[in-house]
Amino acid sequence: MSRMNPTPAERKFDEGRLSQVLVAPIISEKATRLGEKNNQVLFKVLRDATKPEIKAAVELMFKVEVASVSTAVQKGKVKRFGRTIGRRDHVKKAFVSLKPGQELNFSGEAA
Repeated sequence: MSRMNPTPAERKFDEGRLSQVLVAPIISEKATRLGEKNNQVLFKVLRDATKPEIKAAVELMFKVEVASVSTAVQKGKVKRFGRTIGRRDHVKKAFVSLKPGQELNFSGEAA
């Protein structure tokens, strides 16, 4: 089996899985700054999502070309709820870099 770079259409990912990979966009000051400066978008993703899955999911759902994907796991904070001590869930973030000229709009309208 030859290992050439397959195009996104040739990669086999389950579309049902791809629709679940992206949990939510992260809208914050830092995310806005990254979007303006580096043409990046931040997403909260499933903890077991891989970079190729995240790339395929963004390209499938938003019809844009993705240049690269970086990920980071943010550890959940320890919080007190009255007498008991609990912990927030760990969150995996995906920093998705779009190719030049690509833009992502969350309104759902085709540009």
